[in-house]
Amino acid sequence: QVQLVESGGGLVQAGGSLRLSCAASGRTFSSYAMAWFRQAPGKDREFVTFITRSGGNTYYVNSVKGRFTISRDNAKNMGWLQMASLKPEDTAVYYCAAPAGPGIPAIAGGYDYWGQGTQVTVSS
Repeated sequence: QVQLVESGGGLVQAGGSLRLSCAASGRTFSSYAMAWFRQAPGKDREFVTFITRSGGNTYYVNSVKGRFTISRDNAKNMGWLQMASLKPEDTAVYYCAAPAGPGIPAIAGGYDYWGQGTQVTVSS
């Protein structure tokens, strides 16, 4: 299995940028696809983006497309979420996650490994 730890959250003004990091340990990181989810107060955990095990393919939900970029470096056991042009509605706790199997689900229930989350707050 793999352990995930996020960092890099914080408070930023609307229009600003943040880069979140996800450090992996345990089993070989390249064995897992990786996704980012977010959860705002009172809302369900929302799928944001994923990247395949090799990093060759990515997918974004429409609300972040063109503003967020997911990346990974398997040699460093690291993943990142670069967020730009941030909006107040991006405010949430952000989680990196990995599925145990070969698929890349778009729902939280499909993921087996989670970090503890990092808070992102965007002020207007």
